[in-house]
Amino acid sequence: MRFISWNVNGLRAVVKKGFTDIFWDLDADFFCLQETKLQEGQIALDLPGYHQYWCYAERKGYSGTAIFTKHEPLSVTYNLGDPIHDTEGRVITLEYPEFYLVCVYTPNAQDGLKRLDYRMAWDDAFREHLAALDRQKPVIVCGDFNCAHEEIDLKNPKTNVGNPGFSDEERAKFTELLEAGFTDTFRYLYPDATGAYSWWSYRGNARANNTGWRIDYFLCSDRVREQIDKAYICPEITGSDHCPVGLDIHF
Repeated sequence: MRFISWNVNGLRAVVKKGFTDIFWDLDADFFCLQETKLQEGQIALDLPGYHQYWCYAERKGYSGTAIFTKHEPLSVTYNLGDPIHDTEGRVITLEYPEFYLVCVYTPNAQDGLKRLDYRMAWDDAFREHLAALDRQKPVIVCGDFNCAHEEIDLKNPKTNVGNPGFSDEERAKFTELLEAGFTDTFRYLYPDATGAYSWWSYRGNARANNTGWRIDYFLCSDRVREQIDKAYICPEITGSDHCPVGLDIHF
């Protein structure tokens, strides 16, 4: 099965930049989006053969997630079931006979780490959500985690220490998540790969210079990591400040 995840940073804009062609070229069983930035009824995508699941933020033009899949799930849940975390459209969970699929857009700690306390609470709640699923069957989770986990995951780690996405606190929470029984699929296959990034600032010609961060991930339950066939990043695909990331895994 092929899984794709992409933070599109505004789906309506990316549709004007060739999203549909990219979608069909990647030919995924599951295509997960983050930061769709729209409300129900603001877009209609004709994707024959795919079921569509959308989770919207209450605030217009903000956040939002979606999953398009060839495979109808057994069940669908949205958000985390906690009013504190359920207004921004950040999580979709699909259940299948062999696994759960979770699409997530993790909150940004924001400049000056002004939202760090909320981010810490979110990370705890999200980890608990995944752990509860994992007790039932294996989990595949993908999306924009807004965290470069290790120094190898961004171009300039020394100058970014303490910045949102590379604070000690956020990195520690990501470690806690992995230690709860999850594998970073790309790093599992490519432990020493450098220059592998999924997000580039729009400033300073960052993408052309590959001054990037790897903040978009596919994680899987540890017990199915031997079933990974491929984990990859698609930096050649443009249209957003993020590029798609992918996972091929068999069940």
